[in-house]
Amino acid sequence: MNKAVLLAFLLVGLAGCGPNKPWHATDITGAMPRLEFAMTRAGDGAAVTANDYRGHVTILYFGYTNCPDICPTTLANLADMLRQLGRDADRVRVVFVTVDPNRDTPPILKKYVAAFAPQIDGLRGGDNALAALGRRYRVAYSVKTQPKYEVMHSTAVFFFDASGRARLVTLSTDDTAGLADDVKRLLRQSD
Repeated sequence: MNKAVLLAFLLVGLAGCGPNKPWHATDITGAMPRLEFAMTRAGDGAAVTANDYRGHVTILYFGYTNCPDICPTTLANLADMLRQLGRDADRVRVVFVTVDPNRDTPPILKKYVAAFAPQIDGLRGGDNALAALGRRYRVAYSVKTQPKYEVMHSTAVFFFDASGRARLVTLSTDDTAGLADDVKRLLRQSD
């Protein structure tokens, strides 16, 4: 292989390592508001706000424990992503906000999120707090109890940097290696 071809391969390879490397999720830097909320953490019943998560890359997802498919798949994928981070997983928190607080009691929510990863917190809020958080990030959800119990929610997963700025969003968590790469980049940017 001549030197010019080798140099071209090296330059292409290094381009993928630079600061302009594309994200796997969608970059929403500057398009969404900072992470803000006031909820109750299911694990210990503590009142928590977004300030309790500062210093961590925080991943926000809305769902419910009786969800038959999307929620457990999303949380399993996020747990896999966390495993891929190794020790850096301790610098990440996933907040799973229930859109069905009437059925997702604190013990149920605590047990549910604990089945996935220790870095996942189940959060509950009153109707007003939940509605405000949903509006803030343009997340649609609904709970209908009649004629049968039905819950609908968005599949959006939001990623916030350690200072609480909204940075990324994805509608699919299937590419766990790509999301792990994105989170590593967010962690490096906060160092």
